Amino acid sequence: MPAVPSYSSGTSDVPMLGDTIGDNFDRTVRAFGDRDALVDRAAGRSWTYTELAADVEALALGLLELGIGKGDRVGIWSPNCAEWTLTQYATAKIGAILVNINPAYRSHELEYVLNQAGIRLLVSAEKFKTSDYAGMIEEVRPRCQRLQHVALIGGEFWNSLLRNGKQADPGALANIQLSADDPINIQYTSGTTGFPKGATLSHHNILNNGFFVGELCNYTEADRICIPVPFYHCFGMVMGNLAATSHGACMVIPAPAFDPRATLQAVQAERCTSLYGVPTMFIAELALDDFDTFDLSSLRTGIMAGSPCPVEVMKQVIERMGMAEVSICYGMTETSPVSTQTRADDSIERRVSTVGRVGPHLEVKVIDPETGLTAPRGEPGELCTRGYSVMLGYWEQPDKTADAIDRARWMHTGDLAVMDDEGYLNITGRIKDLVIRGGENIYPREVEEFLYTHPDILDAQVIGVPDERYGEELMAWIRMREGTTPLTAESVREFCTGKLAHYKIPRYVHIVDEFPMTVTGKIRKVEMREQSVTLLGLGNVAAMKHA
Repeated sequence: MPAVPSYSSGTSDVPMLGDTIGDNFDRTVRAFGDRDALVDRAAGRSWTYTELAADVEALALGLLELGIGKGDRVGIWSPNCAEWTLTQYATAKIGAILVNINPAYRSHELEYVLNQAGIRLLVSAEKFKTSDYAGMIEEVRPRCQRLQHVALIGGEFWNSLLRNGKQADPGALANIQLSADDPINIQYTSGTTGFPKGATLSHHNILNNGFFVGELCNYTEADRICIPVPFYHCFGMVMGNLAATSHGACMVIPAPAFDPRATLQAVQAERCTSLYGVPTMFIAELALDDFDTFDLSSLRTGIMAGSPCPVEVMKQVIERMGMAEVSICYGMTETSPVSTQTRADDSIERRVSTVGRVGPHLEVKVIDPETGLTAPRGEPGELCTRGYSVMLGYWEQPDKTADAIDRARWMHTGDLAVMDDEGYLNITGRIKDLVIRGGENIYPREVEEFLYTHPDILDAQVIGVPDERYGEELMAWIRMREGTTPLTAESVREFCTGKLAHYKIPRYVHIVDEFPMTVTGKIRKVEMREQSVTLLGLGNVAAMKHA
């Protein structure tokens, strides 16, 4: 019998949404106007859907009065706040393209994005923590010729936009002709080399993705979603905001940036039914000294995504946080973002060991990276995805787009995956993360999962570092549980011996308080490697040329 190919398509009885984000939002407002729509805990403010719609419309009309219209780029540079959400829906109403700017960016990165996207209006926080956003904007503004307006959130110009909008003719919105296939959002992916690329997404891309993620979480208007993940990324604005508004659910912002205690306080105070986070966020919440004092009994579901989810952490989220229906999602910015997701009726084993099955109306396959042919089920290869979710392309970079999306519109993820007989996928690592030690292929994820079983290890990340003899050797960066004795390379080797193949046992161990991370909580392994080369004095080995 011929091998079954690693291909799966997501059939569904639920049709895709064909409307724009603005039209979909209006439909929700008509159906659930009196229900809570948005809670901004830090600001002490909340909106019903009717109240939120009034502010969204005022801002949309204010933008039109300013001369911002369909196709114009509006940047947003801010931590999470209600004004971020207002800007997201107001720009969608008028067809302006919202450009998400990473709150961690500094002036040279800001300047690049402002110019590359051709931003006309920048909505920005004035400052946050150590970031002087207003100062950096003034620094780069003379070199950004297309930037005409800057609206600091809460400032006079921002307030005038809302005032002017409230006095404008609402009929102006009805005259705008928009298509669901229009570009509506640009998100800059954090490249490991060079400048980031602007993934360009349409109404159809992100509205449907948010909707179907919500469908698989069984959302209704009764749900309240705690969103500590950043809005600037798809996790916050699509899986959070759009999943909520397409179902009439409530969006809860626990804090401007992630704070584990503020997150659990928000769940308790707002009786949230769903909680989002990347694994490091859940790890931080579970590690709080007073974790057991929080009433999390309202939680039913949630999403863990953004980076590989450790099995042990997933089990604790289910058992200690009561998130019996918690879902694992896998995706990337370029696919709006979710391609696969676990279902509420999946067994716990499925939900702690896979990233689920293909989403509704999407296709996935695993290919041999060398030949491009679909691999047999059970064999590793590169994961590719196709369907409504695949981006329009990288903004004004057709060459980069062609590198990522092939002629048949398959998005090549760069992730290594294995598909089982039932279509469930397991992500085994990044193609570029693959460590080759003396001819043996090692996927760091496998070693990390084993290290998580050590009772004293809170978090572990495994990388390859240069080695003169083997080409590469394994190094483990480890975060210890509070009150435990730091492990040594020798004690880690002792723990692994007899349980892992000898070549999978880390040679080096580095104990740290935290890992280098992107603002979305993804581990920056490239930076870890660079630091490790210096730490271990491997500069000469790293500089050696190989065939």
